[in-house]
Amino acid sequence: MSKREWKFYLDDMLTFSENVAVYCDGLNLEAFVGSGLNYDATVRNLELIGEAANHIPEEIQIFYKNDIPWRQLIATRNRLIHGYLGIDNDILWSIIQQDIPELIVVLQRIILSLSDKK
Repeated sequence: MSKREWKFYLDDMLTFSENVAVYCDGLNLEAFVGSGLNYDATVRNLELIGEAANHIPEEIQIFYKNDIPWRQLIATRNRLIHGYLGIDNDILWSIIQQDIPELIVVLQRIILSLSDKK
């Protein structure tokens, strides 16, 4: 079986990040925590962002180390998957409101620059 090209994982990260933004659009922290499906879908997509990040080769992570917080993305995934009963909703909401919009912009820029090099 052929190994999936790492650039596709960047596309996945962008899709999952955009999903998070859509699922939380128009919600405040209280509505988000009480939303049920939106909450669960958002947590799952945050996990998937970290999982996809984990598939980006180390040399690419090093090249984009000032653009993307790779270790934080992967660590967040691990915390969400292994500590689901102890999720701090304030931290989660901060990630959604502050980090995800920035990640979307950076991923869009990187993906665009990579497509220009074809």
